[in-house]
Amino acid sequence: MKSVKIENIICYPVKIGSGNQLLVKIELTNGVYGWGASGLSTREQAVIGAINHYKEFLVGKDPLRIEAAWQEMYRSQYFEGGRVLTAAISAIDLALYDIKGKLLQVPVFELLGGKQREHVECFASLRFKSRDELFEKADILLKAGWKVLRLAPAEYECSEDGRTFEPRESIGHLSEWVTALRKKVGNSVVIGIDYHHRLSVPETASFIHKMPAGTLDFIEEPIRDESPQAYHSLRQLINVPFAIGEEFSSKWQFLPYIESNLTQFIRLDVCNVGGLTESKKVAAMAEAHYIDLMPHNPLGPICTAASIHLAASCTNFNWLEEINTQTEQMGTNDPRIYTQQPLLKKNRYEVPEMVGLGVEVNEALLLEEEFRFLEVPHLRRRDGSFTNW
Repeated sequence: MKSVKIENIICYPVKIGSGNQLLVKIELTNGVYGWGASGLSTREQAVIGAINHYKEFLVGKDPLRIEAAWQEMYRSQYFEGGRVLTAAISAIDLALYDIKGKLLQVPVFELLGGKQREHVECFASLRFKSRDELFEKADILLKAGWKVLRLAPAEYECSEDGRTFEPRESIGHLSEWVTALRKKVGNSVVIGIDYHHRLSVPETASFIHKMPAGTLDFIEEPIRDESPQAYHSLRQLINVPFAIGEEFSSKWQFLPYIESNLTQFIRLDVCNVGGLTESKKVAAMAEAHYIDLMPHNPLGPICTAASIHLAASCTNFNWLEEINTQTEQMGTNDPRIYTQQPLLKKNRYEVPEMVGLGVEVNEALLLEEEFRFLEVPHLRRRDGSFTNW
């Protein structure tokens, strides 16, 4: 095993279901391989460029020295870090963990300290454009046994051009809809909402104050994350728990939010933050401050599997995001491409016992797929100015 080296790193940017995924395969000189994935959606070509740079010095290296590879990738240029580089590092890191699990014939969670739970609970992502759609989908999910709903409003799609977003109009509608939903479902259901950084500090405060206390159990990223001070100001105005971090690209970016207890849930993305190597460090920092993990999981089975192994090995885990439910089918887990993958059972995943990550990919089908550029919605205010999606 000591003589085994990294032989090749291959990138597959492909459209799967409703979006693009960047899958990365690392091949060893003995024929063993591992799969990883990058989380920087819609900017796949930038990540491929970074991976090609890393490939120049990773080929020929020992695949078992994962932490050493991580440090060399992160620190090998003068300009450390950033979302493009850590998305590339994430994909390579996950593939190396997949390889190490296969070489040692153990599931990845065994490499992370062993499992602490038998299954991983999930929350359902509920996307809606209207009040009726919100209530209809919530009813379906609750009858199917879901206990945690994370609301993902897309009411802007009902505008005349499908891309006009006015924050004050949005919070006026949504505060009424969510209040009514809470009255309908009672207090035993966990309800959160992802405003996807579309609001400002005063708009977020206004939104929360329009609803009775206890309506929301958490609000996810209502404002952009570049300024911890802005979140500190917002915390003085509202008392609803925050869920923050899906865009963060390192433990250093999480640090001010964790140390100041600005967030109550860590929305860590294992395919963006730097893979499992960095995720375990963020999880340990969060544990020391009594903050739970609520991993971001919008991609496909590789991200799901890696998140399950992370959740299995961490004591401070709460819920994993699930985007393919009874009401949402994004197609990101296409079984034609992912011939082996985690299977959702009601509202949870069993911790897998397969070696490595437990995901297998139909590589021949990837070769047939053609990459195409995709963009997230570019939203505008009515005055024509650009605003966040």
